[in-house]
Amino acid sequence: MSPDNQPNTTKICPTCGTRLGINATRCSVCGGNLAPTVAVSTAKAVTGPRIPEVTLSLPLLFGLAILLLIIGAGAVYAVLKSMGGQAPVTAAAAATITPTQTATGTATLTPTASLTPSPSPTWTLEPPIEYKVASGDLCSSIAFNFNVTIQSINETNGINCEILSAGQILKIPRPTPTPLPSPTATLNPTEQAQAECSTVQVTVKAGDTLGGIAANYAVSAASIQAFNNKPNDTVYEGEKLVIPLCERQLETPSPTPVPPYAAPNLLLPADGASFVNLTEVITLQWSSVGTLRQNESYRVTVEDITEGNARQLIQFVTDTKLIVPENFRPAGTTPHILRWSIITVRQTGTDKDTGNPIWEPAGSVSVERVFSWLGSGGPAAQPTTTPKP
Repeated sequence: MSPDNQPNTTKICPTCGTRLGINATRCSVCGGNLAPTVAVSTAKAVTGPRIPEVTLSLPLLFGLAILLLIIGAGAVYAVLKSMGGQAPVTAAAAATITPTQTATGTATLTPTASLTPSPSPTWTLEPPIEYKVASGDLCSSIAFNFNVTIQSINETNGINCEILSAGQILKIPRPTPTPLPSPTATLNPTEQAQAECSTVQVTVKAGDTLGGIAANYAVSAASIQAFNNKPNDTVYEGEKLVIPLCERQLETPSPTPVPPYAAPNLLLPADGASFVNLTEVITLQWSSVGTLRQNESYRVTVEDITEGNARQLIQFVTDTKLIVPENFRPAGTTPHILRWSIITVRQTGTDKDTGNPIWEPAGSVSVERVFSWLGSGGPAAQPTTTPKP
């Protein structure tokens, strides 16, 4: 037998290349596994024909969804319009409607102390009075005499008392007693004043004082202290105080100051006028500054500036004119220059010693004017001051 035809009795390790016996299952050098592997044939799965796949992009998918919504909304609108705008309510929809419970606040009333009414007096019902009808009696007169009604007589006797006969016996019901009013509790003066006083309750805050709280409500601190039965004026945070508003100390409005009057405007005589006639009367006239009050007047001052001793005539009038008295005419035969002016004044009191009124200016003084007056030829008269009558 040729060497080519001899059977192969060795095999080579595929890992390290060592020649081993044909029946060796593991390499003695590297320990590799030389066992033959069994090929497992896998049966090919039988599949049917594949369904064609359609691939859509995300924007296209959104567009199709919006289109479907629009079509559905249009269909619903068309159905509602054909039904007169009212959608039918199905039984299932009606069954699934759940009423919403609305939470309502419950006011908790604090019970107030109530007065226990005193028992009312009761009256014992007395039997009716028997009355014998006399000749000429009427039902109305009998009812009037016994202070009852005709109806009560009818009901008690079960008859019509309009038809009566002499000697008939009637039962007259007792008049119903009028209950007396229940006595009311009498309050002492302090409780009566507190009951009639309007109040407001405040809570003391940090830093508050009794004086500050009193100033805020225009009530004296002593009134708040007495109204709350406090032994002193110390208050603490969180304390409840009752403010008696009826004891507010309202400020007395001060009198409105009267504005000063303007200066009177002098009218007659003209500035520089001359009076030479012995029988001529000199009348000073000026314009009014307005309606004067009861304690206001015009003070007229006339001064003889030619005299060395400066004779003066001062008079108070409420009119807008003054006749210069004849006794103020200068003496001698020489004309004298006299100066005059007007000012509004106001009386502020009375002098205790002389009894004369005390005046103070109530406006501006007028401009001064002068006039000349021819003397009488006799001795000069003493100037006089005429107070306001």
